Amino acid sequence: MVNKPLLLAWITSIIAMLGSLFFSERMGFIPCTLCWYQRILMYPLVIFLGIAFYQNDGKIYKYILPLSVIGMLVSSYHYALQKIPSLSEFSACTNGVPCSGQYINWFGFVTIPFLAFIAFTFITGMMLVQWKRN
Repeated sequence: MVNKPLLLAWITSIIAMLGSLFFSERMGFIPCTLCWYQRILMYPLVIFLGIAFYQNDGKIYKYILPLSVIGMLVSSYHYALQKIPSLSEFSACTNGVPCSGQYINWFGFVTIPFLAFIAFTFITGMMLVQWKRN
């Protein structure tokens, strides 16, 4: 029987990873410091969730939840830096690309950190479902 929460979380992490690579490698968007932190939290999820899905390891949520919740916090902080100008003085980005920059701004609110937040939140939700199943 297919473990749907694991599968959906894994697919989400793959899409998030490929999306970030598309934006940087194909579109030429240079990642800021907070973007790198989000990548550091997302990329291992692809491997961990892939292995867990393949082995049908329903207890992987113990290792995924800390990463995905921290990812939610980092991406929400990053999004707040983009959308609330007064927070820019508290930015973690002091060199290079500013964290308050917006390469994309679809519909006036969808930015790259917003997309990361959605992915981390969905993965967190799937891991909570997995936790409840166990």
